Amino acid sequence: MKRILLPAGGVVLASGLLAAGLAGTANAAPDWASDTMAKDAPAAQDVAEFWLAKNGDTINLAKATPYTWETKATPQLKAGGGYTADGKPGLAAPIGEEKKTAAKVKNINLPKTIGKVFFEAPDGSLKWCSATSVQSKYHNLVATAGHCVYDDKANGSVMNKWVFVPAYYQGKAPFGVYVGKTAFTHYDYSVFNDRDRDYAFVTVYNGVQIGGGSAKEVSKAEYDKFEGKKEVKEEVVKDFETFDRLTQKGAQGEVRKVDASDEVGPQHQDAKAAPVEVDKWAFEKAPALERGQDPHSRDPRNRPAPGTKWYSHKENVTKATYDAYTGPGYKEVVNGNYIITHFYVVKYVKESASVQYVIFHYVIADGFIKDAGKLGDNVGGQGVAWNQKTGQKVFVFGYPADAHPDGNKAFTGVTPKWCYGTTSAKVYVSAAEKVEEHVGLKCSMTPGADGAPWLIKYSNTKRLGYVNGVTSLFGDQDKNGRYDLSTSPYFDGETATVYNQANAVWSGSIVK
Repeated sequence: MKRILLPAGGVVLASGLLAAGLAGTANAAPDWASDTMAKDAPAAQDVAEFWLAKNGDTINLAKATPYTWETKATPQLKAGGGYTADGKPGLAAPIGEEKKTAAKVKNINLPKTIGKVFFEAPDGSLKWCSATSVQSKYHNLVATAGHCVYDDKANGSVMNKWVFVPAYYQGKAPFGVYVGKTAFTHYDYSVFNDRDRDYAFVTVYNGVQIGGGSAKEVSKAEYDKFEGKKEVKEEVVKDFETFDRLTQKGAQGEVRKVDASDEVGPQHQDAKAAPVEVDKWAFEKAPALERGQDPHSRDPRNRPAPGTKWYSHKENVTKATYDAYTGPGYKEVVNGNYIITHFYVVKYVKESASVQYVIFHYVIADGFIKDAGKLGDNVGGQGVAWNQKTGQKVFVFGYPADAHPDGNKAFTGVTPKWCYGTTSAKVYVSAAEKVEEHVGLKCSMTPGADGAPWLIKYSNTKRLGYVNGVTSLFGDQDKNGRYDLSTSPYFDGETATVYNQANAVWSGSIVK
């Protein structure tokens, strides 16, 4: 799969040996591999609701941090050799062209196709990378780096809770959250962690947003069959006649026994004494028990009036309990002992048992999330290009966030940034990163821009171009402690094969 440049004689010898060695063996491995992410609508709903939910006062999207794939040490990238296309140049046209304008645009218009992918890393932390929407048959495809989809430290499994948020900004998802359905990458990356194939295409379900929709009451049978968000609400009706009438019409419910107590006077035939805790000062003001009085007396005449002093007791506690206590008890420290003294006065209650008539209402709650439509319909999709000549002008759009190796933090990751330049005519090699033929571009972006699209033929007025790479590595070529190089795998015919597999896969909505 990988193109390795060898002397001509070596190629002949190697080819002969290879032909002899493979005689009678199985067919070569395919160029592509695929893996399921959120397998169905309920699973995808859970993922979307996780990212849209608040943990405290902050939405989970805003709690993610940039995913640093490589180590903090700057990769040693060396230039050399060149590229060999494996076929004719090819293009897949972009979708969602914006209206052309006759005015000359001086500023760089950022495409709304770009955004962040969010996922749960193997250690459980919430992370993000950069990505873009790309053209596909069902308008549902995202392109990013392979390492922003697959965990190379966990046997090549896909990341958990993977979503794409186009035009992401400070916890906001203006076009919705798009849950990953199926990930496609090169077979060599999935199986062998070949970082010269560090790219992936992910089909996503229709987007979802908070709010909208409607909750509705359904029958018990409909409720049991429904796979989305649902709940049972309880209504207490006033009497058995109402309960009976509703259940006769098909409502579900139950009769419950309820224990209750009500305050009474000391002369009541069913009165039972109950202690009520008060503070020290209320206890001291309360009347004392008179001789012969007993709150538990069977003779009502011998029962003291409510509010009469009854008893007190001291409780030895730990310092932590002492410090945390905020009740009416009196706190004091005596000879190093932490003491809380509790004071009680008399109260009388009548205990009784009653019934409660409860009707169940079965509600399917479609209202938490609503369908936002297809990704490509909402933000468009960049084209895809392969087997293109190097030395072309290219725009890179991403969300850099990490500090440079020298500690300088030039980017926040809050808003997208861009680089512009000419791709290298030579390959970049890194033994540490197992890279043998990356395309290079002078660029000061830092990690967080992982997966950022490299767009050739970019139209500033249409905000569309062709993805011809994705950011994989960052390098410090002049060794001054600042990243000055970004690299990408070379998109060739095998990349096109992976893209074409993903291009024709349908996903659909996750909201019924």
